[in-house]
Amino acid sequence: MFTGDQSGGWLFTALHETGFANQPTSEHRDDGLTLRDAYVTATVRCAPPANKPTLDEIVTCRTYLLEELRLLREVRVVVGLGRIGWAAYLRARRELGWPLPARAPQFAHGNMTPFDDGVTLVGCYHPSQQNTFTGKLTRAMLRDVFLRARTLIDSRAATTSRI
Repeated sequence: MFTGDQSGGWLFTALHETGFANQPTSEHRDDGLTLRDAYVTATVRCAPPANKPTLDEIVTCRTYLLEELRLLREVRVVVGLGRIGWAAYLRARRELGWPLPARAPQFAHGNMTPFDDGVTLVGCYHPSQQNTFTGKLTRAMLRDVFLRARTLIDSRAATTSRI
């Protein structure tokens, strides 16, 4: 996902700068990109018409997201790209029977919501061309979100290794 497009260029550069990726670009499937402490998934698996997924597309693809989340046992931080990614993760937690806060957390860039199971959801504007061309999301803003994620992961790893 995101491989070879401008959104991916922004995303993989930020992942590389924060230690999650071995290289700053991904142009095709076999280009050598390796992620560390990171997994990229999506609410919708195809490029939606008018660059905004429909509810039907989100529902159709939900089974993939749910299965991936079931399989990923070590997740400690989730970065929700855009309001759609944020909301999809919250819906998935509900469907999987995982704990949710008493009040529904609201999406905002940089918002962090910790859950009782040790996972933290971090909000981030989606690196779409609409957001990057208008300056709603800058490279520094995107990098800062992944620096927060890195800090959360590293602090939990240090706590675990001391026990």
